[in-house]
Amino acid sequence: MNVEGTAVERAAQKSLLTGFHAAFSVGTLLGAMVGSAAIKAGISVPVHMALAVAVILLSVIYLYRLVPAGTGKETGGDSIDPPMSARERMAIWKERRTVLIGIIVLGMAFAEGSANDWLPLVMVDGYKITPAMGSFAFGLFVAAMTIGRAAGGMLLDRFGRVVVLRASALFAITGLLIVILGQSYTVATVGIVFWGLGAAFGFPVGLSAAGDDPRGVAARVGAVSTAGYLAFLVGPPFLGIIGESVGLLRALIVVLIAVTVAGLLSQAAKPIGKQTTKSRGQENQFDSY
Repeated sequence: MNVEGTAVERAAQKSLLTGFHAAFSVGTLLGAMVGSAAIKAGISVPVHMALAVAVILLSVIYLYRLVPAGTGKETGGDSIDPPMSARERMAIWKERRTVLIGIIVLGMAFAEGSANDWLPLVMVDGYKITPAMGSFAFGLFVAAMTIGRAAGGMLLDRFGRVVVLRASALFAITGLLIVILGQSYTVATVGIVFWGLGAAFGFPVGLSAAGDDPRGVAARVGAVSTAGYLAFLVGPPFLGIIGESVGLLRALIVVLIAVTVAGLLSQAAKPIGKQTTKSRGQENQFDSY
């Protein structure tokens, strides 16, 4: 779906991938709201999970028929050059730009995945609040991320990828510092909003940057998205291990470092290849900052 999204972006010559990922965030927000309601209603976790599985299965059975044939495939029409060989596809993992974009996505996805897996517990353990309030805090994070992604296309078309990524990293750093150092739940919720806004852009913008070159787009988007999903899969357990020693609240310092590195590497996402005069001029206008 990410490969298809980058293809749609190229065809439309607009920033659309953040909007597509906003739909993902809406689903996460609905899940957080349902989870909070289930806690208040006293519904057990097994019953809650069984209902979630039923919804997912029924949705897949109904919706898969609506996905167009060929979605996600790299076709000959994507580029005037011949398709990449297997060796060329493997060499993509050594490309400097692809590696740097992968690190950006890794850091920002770590910020998002850590909140997805740990934020409610971080708030409950760190600020001594109820589980329902912890779920609400996570819902606040996802709501902020959803709003950021919904507005992402407009911001990207106006300011360009590099500026947006740097700003998002700054927002995430500010939010994490407030959550880590905050002395009250109310103050921490302000940090959660900043954290959510900051985490909104890294993954979709990185995928968009990986899809700049039509030749090998599937391999590059696949490589970068692998880095993101690695952060989702490995990052949260790693954070949990650290949290056992120093506490989950202090363990967020690791996330802070990862986001800082991602922000410092934002220049790697600068568009390459065919760009509209408007978008190229916007990138050049703001790169000096």
